[in-house]
Order: sequence, then structure tokens, then C-alpha cells
Amino acid sequence: MDKAFDAIVLGLGAMGSATLWQLARRGARVLGLDRHAPPHDRGSSHGDTRITRLAIGEGAGYTPLALRSHALWREIERETGASLLTVTGGLVISGAGERARCHVPGFFANTLEAARRHGIAHDILDAAAIRRRFPAFAVRDDEVGYLEHGAGFLRPEACVAAQLALARRHGAEVRLEEPATGFAADGDGVRVRTARGEYRARRAVVTAGPWLPGLLGGTWRGRFAVRRQVLHWFAIRAAPGEFEPARFPVFIWELPGGGEPIYGFPAIDGRAGGVKVATEQHLTETTPEACERTVDPAESRALFEAKVAPCFPGLAPDCVKAVTCLYTTTADSRFVIETHPDVPGAIVASPCSGHGFKHSAALGEALAQLATEGASRLDLSGFGWRPPGGEARA
Repeated sequence: MDKAFDAIVLGLGAMGSATLWQLARRGARVLGLDRHAPPHDRGSSHGDTRITRLAIGEGAGYTPLALRSHALWREIERETGASLLTVTGGLVISGAGERARCHVPGFFANTLEAARRHGIAHDILDAAAIRRRFPAFAVRDDEVGYLEHGAGFLRPEACVAAQLALARRHGAEVRLEEPATGFAADGDGVRVRTARGEYRARRAVVTAGPWLPGLLGGTWRGRFAVRRQVLHWFAIRAAPGEFEPARFPVFIWELPGGGEPIYGFPAIDGRAGGVKVATEQHLTETTPEACERTVDPAESRALFEAKVAPCFPGLAPDCVKAVTCLYTTTADSRFVIETHPDVPGAIVASPCSGHGFKHSAALGEALAQLATEGASRLDLSGFGWRPPGGEARA
């Protein structure tokens, strides 16, 4: 099999599905490949919900991506009828002294600066105000909250499914359960090998998530670390309305004492569905093949006792559900969007490190622009993007 396309997208999770749709809507002859059948639970784009926020504390280059993504999520909702983005408000809690770090130093201050710079509606709440507005949160007296009005959550499985449906509607060819085994330069284009054959394209966009290290190999392998994460849904023992979306925003909590923060969501599926709370771990590496997918109940108990019980007295230690997902991380938690040095027609994209989903709609648009026009309307230079043989550019 040797079929030619304008572009091939390798991996159809958050980033790949967005890129495939954006390429197809531009009229490109495009092929999407995935080793599974997305949306699936083997990678990074599952688990019922993902936080989305507009003022981004991870760095100056991210807020424009979040703003554009919100507009695109609403466009996708209009075109498909799917419900993707729910606004609940978003609460970031921090305080004095050593704190858990959310991805980068100065996350709370950076978030506030981004909100002010971009005119993003927010309130600053002291501990008393947080307790008054959101009684489920047992904040300490010295803690402060940044409440962003337009933050909320995305339904990741629905986002992926909607964008794949739109891509097909615009003529994209999608081949599922067909893993890419490699790619190489082929004249002025790229040849992609799979378990079933070969395909040729002018450009390839490699968005393989936790399969990136294995697919890229060589010096690339050391740039990414794949880490197992666990998501927990704890039972509610408080009054029924205390954790409902109207009274409980999505949150990120930089707890005292260092380590990793916790984050979570309201009870979006009612009392019986529990409240999703998770932390992050950046110590132990794995691979998609070796990852232990079963969650030991001791893992949920440990998180509850150490971080959940002191913060949310209205939650019970009973774990309603627990699942794993995979982060593909970099040393500085920044995204990677680069031309492959040995395959000039291939763009490697890993918007990763646990904070990429909210940006994926805009990045899919940007990647489609790179693949078809050679430049993006959004500034990607902070993520390593330089056109082949050129300087950093927007």
C-alpha cells in the first residue's frame, strides 16, 4: 500500500484530532492514523473531565492559546451539537511560605499577571471569602484564592470524538488500530510506515503522546518522560448541593509544604458519581506498554489521608472510581513543537506535561497552518518552533 496525501497525522488524541479536523476543513487530502480507536483510555485524553482556564500561569505564551481554544470549542459545539465546555469558574488557591508547585515556580503570581494583561475577568478572595462562597473548601487563614469567571471543564472524550467526526465530514481518511512504526524523509515529503503498509505525504504531524519516545527514538527519547498518573473519584458525605457545579468550581490547590498540588472538579454526574480529585507525580517513568493500569485501593487511601481529607471534610474516603492516565513530560514542563531535524517534512508536537488539553483546539489549528502554509498565526517560538532552515517565527 503506497498512497499519497497532503498531510498525515500520527496519533489522534487531543492534539491529533484537532489537527486532523483543521487540515480537513482547509481542503487538504489528509490521513489520520492511530494505534487504538480514539477516544480511548490508553493515553492522555480520557478521564471524564479536564480543567480549562484562560489566564495561564505556566508562561506568557500560553494564554493566547487558551483564549483561541475556548472560541474553537464553542464553534465545535455549534457544528456538532456536542456539549464540550462547561463554565463553573476556576479557583486557584495558594498562600505564604513553601507551597506545592503547579508546573512552574510562581504559578499563582503568573496567573494573576496573565489575567491582568489580557483583561480576563477574575476576583481575588481571602480565606473568609472563599469559605463564604465555597463552603466545601477548608482553607487555612493565610490562604488566598484567584477565582477566574470563565474557567471550567472540558469533556475530553467528547472533544476528541467531535473533532474526528468533523474531520471525516470534511473528507479526512481515518485509519484506526493501525500503529505507525516509523517515518522518514522521502524527497520533498515524508514516508510513513505502519503495521499494514506505507503512505506518503508532503507533511506529517507527529502527535503520538506517550508513544512519542518509542516512535522517535534516538536523542528524542531522552527529551520526554512518560509518567503514570491516577485520577480518583471520592464519595460525598456532605449536604447534597455542596459539591454541585453551581457551588463548587474546578480548582488547583498549591498546598503548604511543597510537593505536588491537588486539583479537582465538581460532582458533574451527581452525588453518586463522586468528586474527582487528583495530584501529579513526576518521579517514576513508565511506557504505555508497561504502565500498571489497575489502581491499588491503597493509592486512593494515601491521597485521601494526605491531601483530600484536610481540605474537603465533606468527602468520604470511599473511592467511587479510580483510573490511570499518562503524562508525556519535559524537564521544564514546556510544550515541544519542532521540525524533525532529519525529516524536514515532519512536525513533532508534544503539548504535554499535564497541561496541554485545554490548549489543544488552538494548537491543532496552528499545526494545520504550519503544515499547509509554513507559518502559524499564533506565536509558537516559545515551544521551539522554527521553520526548516529558518529563525523562530510566529
